[in-house]
Amino acid sequence: MSETTELFPPTPSHTVGPFYGYALPFPEGERVAPEGHPERITLHGHVRDGAGAPVPDAVLEFWQAAPDGSLDGAPGSMRRDPVTGGFLGRNGTDFTGFGRVATDADGHYALHTLPPGNAGLPYISVCVFARGLLHHLFTRAYLRDGADPLLDALPDERRATLVARPGENRTYRFDIRLQGEGETVFLEFR
Repeated sequence: MSETTELFPPTPSHTVGPFYGYALPFPEGERVAPEGHPERITLHGHVRDGAGAPVPDAVLEFWQAAPDGSLDGAPGSMRRDPVTGGFLGRNGTDFTGFGRVATDADGHYALHTLPPGNAGLPYISVCVFARGLLHHLFTRAYLRDGADPLLDALPDERRATLVARPGENRTYRFDIRLQGEGETVFLEFR
């Protein structure tokens, strides 16, 4: 073993999982908005691999603007256990703009948040961590279709992979396909 390896152990990006589903989630990570808020929406869907099989151990991180368009969030909204220092969950009153959700055995996830107030089309940024991915993937869940530089640059069938489908009771369906037919558009940041 080299001296460098001994000083710097592998990070999640150096190691193929599965471990995201139990190493990264925290209690109430799906509650970006306070429960019972009248404007609360639910973004949900499935994460699937190239063969269409569910990915049961993925973790999704979400970032978004507040309804007023601000990006401040509420960093003090996480409660910690005074003995262990571990996370107890959210304080239940503040909008945070950040969520982290593990998929279940069927590859399903659900995020409870407020509609984002982005300057253009409203969207929620999504980061996907999953087994077999050496680097996480970035995408966006647009809550409606319309004029947007990113969406306008895509053919219709690819564009559709970024637009969540509205449902009943303030829900939006946003499925993520990691590869293959219907693959979600992923963004590359340089």
